[in-house]
Amino acid sequence: MNVTVIIPSYKPDDKLVTVVKSLVDEGFEDILVINDGSGESYEPYFNSVASYKECTVIKHEVNKGKGCALKTGFRYCIDNRKDISGVVTVDGDNQHKATDIKKCCTTLLEDKDKVILGVRDFSGSDVPFKSKFGNNMTSFVFRFACGIKISDTQTGLRAIPYKYLDMLCRVKGERYEYETNMLLELNKRHIEFKEEVIQTVYIEDNASSHFNPIRDSIKIYGVIFKFLFSSAASSLIDIGIFSLPGLLLVGKVSDSARIFVATLVARVISSIFNYTFNRNAVFESKGNIRGSFVRYYILCAVQLLVSYGLVYFITHILALNPILTIIAKIVVDTVLFLISFQIQRAWVFKE
Repeated sequence: MNVTVIIPSYKPDDKLVTVVKSLVDEGFEDILVINDGSGESYEPYFNSVASYKECTVIKHEVNKGKGCALKTGFRYCIDNRKDISGVVTVDGDNQHKATDIKKCCTTLLEDKDKVILGVRDFSGSDVPFKSKFGNNMTSFVFRFACGIKISDTQTGLRAIPYKYLDMLCRVKGERYEYETNMLLELNKRHIEFKEEVIQTVYIEDNASSHFNPIRDSIKIYGVIFKFLFSSAASSLIDIGIFSLPGLLLVGKVSDSARIFVATLVARVISSIFNYTFNRNAVFESKGNIRGSFVRYYILCAVQLLVSYGLVYFITHILALNPILTIIAKIVVDTVLFLISFQIQRAWVFKE
C-alpha cells in the first residue's frame, strides 16, 4: 500500500502484538513501533512484534510522551522512507481495527492532499462517559474557537500525506496536546480533513489508555483557550474603563452623551490591547499589518455603534440606574464578543 504505519507505545500488553499481527495479516508491509521508554519489563512485547519482518521497533530510553513518539516516527520516515505516499498513525491498544486502518489508507491514496481522520460514533451506550463528554466538549470548542468541524477530535487514527511530515515535526507539543496542536496547525495552513467512519471499540472501558483526564485535558484545552483569553481580557479592560467615566459623568451630561463617551474611551484602550494580542499570540497572523489593522477597526467601529445603541436603548426603555447600566453593558458585550470573535477569526486575521 506504500503507507507506513506508526504505532506509539508506552507500557503495552498483548494488545500491541494483536495489532501488529492484524496489520501484517491485512497486508501492511512497513510498520514502525515506537517504544516510548516503557522499561525492561515490557521488552518481551516489543521483541515479539520485532520478530515480524514487516515491523521495525524504535526505542526511547526514557518516556517522552505520545507527541514525541509520533515525531520520532515522522522523522524516521523522512530520513528512511522517502518514496512512501504517507503514514498512518495507530494506537497500540487494539481499538483501531486493521480493516479500518486500511480504509483510511485507501482514502489517503485517493485524496493525496487531505489528512484522513478515522472517526468514531460517540452516540452508543457502550461509550465510556469520560470519552463521550471529553470529545463532545472538545468538538464544540474546536468549532467555536477555531472554525474546525471535526466529529472526533481525539482520534489517534490519522492518515497523513508524506509532504506534511516535515512541517508536523515542527509543531509544538510533547504529549497528548501534540495531537490537538497538529489539527490546529493543519487548519491554519488550510489543509483539508476528510473523515472516515470507523468501528467504535472500547476494551475494558478504555482501561489501557495512558490518557490522564485531568493532566492532559488541561494541556489540550490550554492550547485552545488562548483563543478566548484575549477577548475575555479585553472585555474586562473595556468594562473597567467604561465604569469610571460612566459613574463620574452622572448628572453632568445627558445619558446618551455619558454612555457614548464611556463606551468610546473604553473601546479605544481595550481595542489596542486586543488587536496586538490577537494578531501576535492568538491568530499568529503573518499577513499584512495594514490590512488586518483596517479590517479590525472597521469591526471595532461597527461594534462600538451597536454596543452604544443597544446599551442606550435598554437603559432608556427600562430607566436603568448607572449600576444597572453597567450590568446591561456586560450582557450586550458578551453577545457581541461571541460574534466579534468569529468575525476576527474568519475575516480580520485571515491570511
